[in-house]
Amino acid sequence: MAIWEWALDAYSRPGVPQAALALQDEHGQNTSFLLWAVHAEAKDPELLARAAQAARDWDATALVPLRAVRRALKPALPPFADHARESLREEVKGLELAAERLLMETLDAMAHRGGGAHALEALEAASAAWGRPAPANALAELAAALG
Repeated sequence: MAIWEWALDAYSRPGVPQAALALQDEHGQNTSFLLWAVHAEAKDPELLARAAQAARDWDATALVPLRAVRRALKPALPPFADHARESLREEVKGLELAAERLLMETLDAMAHRGGGAHALEALEAASAAWGRPAPANALAELAAALG
């Protein structure tokens, strides 16, 4: 299964969105990078370091700015019409998803699936490569939700 289809399926599982967003918002992780690592079964430190750098660059260039705009458009903003603001917010959300997909597909092209790491092992290795590792319990929660 292609990375994006796998990620959409994984993200639809109970508990995955909450665990992934907690890792992103509370612990500064990149959920696309983490999900890619699980899909790739990645544990090679050199590969993870290169992938983390690519993800950090893309975060700064595209994902963080798009997420900030999407979140800023959530509350009402008089005198702008709610339906127009919400429509624009949905367009920005689509761009944010497209940026996440591009990141995951780019990372997927960097490595072949089958690095041998189980979900929790891949999450721990990816989180460490990202920089400040997330708490073990937060990573374990995502691994458990992914199945």
